[in-house]
Amino acid sequence: MSIRVNEVVKIYGKQRALNGVSFSIDKGEVIGFLGPNGAGKSTMMKIITGYIPPTSGKVSVCDFDILESSPEARRQIGYLPEHNPLYLDMYVKEYLTFTAEIYKMPQVKKRVDEMIDRVGLGPEAHKKIAALSKGYRQRVGLAQSMIHDPKVLILDEPTSGLDPNQLVEIRALIKELGKEKTVMLSTHIMQDVEAVCSRAIIVNKGNIVADRSTSELRIEMGGDGQGLVVEFSGRIEEKELLSINGVAGVLEIGKNTWRVRVSGNADVRLKISELAVEKGVVVLMLRQEEQRMEDIFKALTNS
Repeated sequence: MSIRVNEVVKIYGKQRALNGVSFSIDKGEVIGFLGPNGAGKSTMMKIITGYIPPTSGKVSVCDFDILESSPEARRQIGYLPEHNPLYLDMYVKEYLTFTAEIYKMPQVKKRVDEMIDRVGLGPEAHKKIAALSKGYRQRVGLAQSMIHDPKVLILDEPTSGLDPNQLVEIRALIKELGKEKTVMLSTHIMQDVEAVCSRAIIVNKGNIVADRSTSELRIEMGGDGQGLVVEFSGRIEEKELLSINGVAGVLEIGKNTWRVRVSGNADVRLKISELAVEKGVVVLMLRQEEQRMEDIFKALTNS
């Protein structure tokens, strides 16, 4: 087990930031660790990485207790904080060499060149970090978090502030890293979770409110079936749609546009088309609708 968290409580003064949180993460998983502001995400990450101790409870990384075997546990972790702490006056290669030497890595130059190539920093490797775009600074942060070849990566808001092209590139990199390492990813961007994570742990007010694969969450939060969105060229009544065998519920979401909830694996598309022909209207649009992670997040974290 790469990460094991057991009944962790963290109290700041009178505020209980974490309330008996427990979960485990296996090798090769990319986990989305989600929650609204103040939910306890960053606190949990700081405890896992050994920056702060829990008030009570146990945390182990690769079977090393984070308090009792702190140096050994920390060697297994690569950490990219939300506010990427870089030395802006250093050159990219200089900074990564400095980091590798801190970790006492053998063949420092070779390892630095490997990391530059791995995260796509080649064209910028000769520049000062201050001259880099936000996307390339994030790549430098990822490179320093991986330079000692950790088994576990803890990434706090790694895509914050990136443009759409940079988002695609960093997501692809994280997904690739997940093939060989355990990745715990904290983010407010639900598209990040849908793009790279196989599982989501959602925390709210210091408690875990969901811990499922993303596909299981969609099924669980989506009710007892799939969804369709259909738009007609003219008026179709609610009762007419409900009369179709397999339609469990409908909701009008726009002019002549309906969200249709379907029971089980029923396929009602042909019946909807036949109803439209019968009523003398045309189906302008018919598509399957998946429950979005954003909707799931709102449902689980709104009081």
